[in-house]
Amino acid sequence: MDDKIQDQLTQIREQLSQLQAGSKNKLSMIVFSGELDKLIAAFNIATGAVASGIEVVLFFTFWGTSAMRDPQKKVTGKNFFSRLFGWMLPRGSDKLKLSKKNFAGLGSWMIRTLMKQKNIPSLAEMIDLSGKMGVKIYVCEMSMNLMGFHREEMIDYPGLKFCGVATYLAEARESKMQLFIA
Repeated sequence: MDDKIQDQLTQIREQLSQLQAGSKNKLSMIVFSGELDKLIAAFNIATGAVASGIEVVLFFTFWGTSAMRDPQKKVTGKNFFSRLFGWMLPRGSDKLKLSKKNFAGLGSWMIRTLMKQKNIPSLAEMIDLSGKMGVKIYVCEMSMNLMGFHREEMIDYPGLKFCGVATYLAEARESKMQLFIA
C-alpha cells in the first residue's frame, strides 16, 4: 500500500511539473458578468496581478460585453433584437447595477459614493488604469453578434481585440491561473 501511494505521488508530481513547464506567469479571466461589483473585483484583481508582474488577459463575454460599450458611441442600422438588447443592457461602466442589493439604483449609488469618499478609483478609472498598465482585453465576437453590438460602439482601449473562444482557450492554456467572474 505504501509503495502504491508513493508511486501515485510521484506520478502526480511529474504531471504537475509538466503542466508548470508549459505555463507562463499569466492570469486569464473570463468576465461573464456585467454587474458593477463583479467588474470592480475583476479589474481590481487584474491591476493587482499586473502590478505583481503577472500578465493579464480579460475575456469579456455575454453580459460583460455591455461594460465595454462606450456611452457616447451610437450605431445605426440595427435590427429589432439588436436595438432591444441595446436598450435593455447598460451602455458603459457608469450605468452598471450591483448584483445584489441594488434597490432601484440606490445600492450602486452608495458603492460609487463610498468609493469616491475612500479615494478608491471608479470602475471607469480602473478600466483606464488597466489599459495603461497593459491588461489585455478581448471581447467575444459571438456574444457581440448575438446581442447586436458592433465594434464601433466599444470603448477606446489600448489593444482591444475581438475574438472567439478559441483565442481565449489558447491564452488560458498557457496561463498559470484562470478565473471566471460570473
